[in-house]
Amino acid sequence: MKWSIAIKSLILIFHFMGSSICLDREMVCKEASWGGDNQSDQEFILLGVADRPQLEMLLFTIILVCYMMSLLGNTAIIVVSYTDPRLHTPMYFFLSNLSFLDLCYTTSLGPHMLLNFWRRSKTITYNGCAAELYISLALGSTECILLAVMAYDRYAAVCHPLHYTAIMSHSVCFKMAAFSWVSGFSNSLVQTVLTLRLPRCGRNQIDHFFCEVPALIKLACVDTTVNETALFLATVLFLLVPLGLIIVSYIYIAIAVLRISSTAGRRKAFNTCASHLIVVSLFYGTAISSYSHPSSKNSRDQGKMMALFYTFITTMLNPLIYTLRNKEVHRALGRAVKRN
Repeated sequence: MKWSIAIKSLILIFHFMGSSICLDREMVCKEASWGGDNQSDQEFILLGVADRPQLEMLLFTIILVCYMMSLLGNTAIIVVSYTDPRLHTPMYFFLSNLSFLDLCYTTSLGPHMLLNFWRRSKTITYNGCAAELYISLALGSTECILLAVMAYDRYAAVCHPLHYTAIMSHSVCFKMAAFSWVSGFSNSLVQTVLTLRLPRCGRNQIDHFFCEVPALIKLACVDTTVNETALFLATVLFLLVPLGLIIVSYIYIAIAVLRISSTAGRRKAFNTCASHLIVVSLFYGTAISSYSHPSSKNSRDQGKMMALFYTFITTMLNPLIYTLRNKEVHRALGRAVKRN
């Protein structure tokens, strides 16, 4: 009798424990489906300026023109720098890297954005958003480092002209370019993983034209202190530190140029650096403005326009700036036209 009562008590206890475990599992499963495990099946809606259709058509025209001119100009610089032996110098090696980078950068964002301007449903798949986020952030980070490397190249050319060939040897140029690409893609990998792991609780409306880290962080339904700290550190390392190195390089360049006695020599040295300095001002100015805008609606719209500017306008202007001010490129283009 006592044994039967004990067995019944144990059965009741196990039944209660099993029920509670099932309830706990249901809660965990519910939280997982609500927050993260099934997020890879989610689609995102890119809001952009969908509430202003007339502005969409204007932006479509501007971006299409900029994209086509960027493709043409950057491709021309790559082809000329590769085919003309007189341009096989460190400066044009880095310029070719910059042009190839700009081609990939605009292509990673441009076609889908142009398509979305015409679509009623402005969606992007989870995998598409992840790829867009990783590739565009990697290329943008790489450009930040590459522009600093190009500033060092100009510093070596102006301040140490007699030792320039030894300082900027082929192996050194290759290593500096490789460091730019590897560091840019490594930073993007960290930022992309941290951002996509955030639970969004069903939120899928991105207030931007494309998938970007700050816009995706705003969708999170948990504390994002870690992500914001990582983004801040990345901004310091890939925007502010390279910009500081560029400024220091140009301070030394300015001192060296002022020491040149002849006016023609100073003009030549200035023209050597002017194109790069203009590109740096355009890229870093708009990038810093885009990543530092407040959260008000007008500021968000301004930030989105700034993002379009450094994504399409600067990549279109880069080849124009370098070719319009560079007689060597003019001659190389002329020789290429005659050959063909």
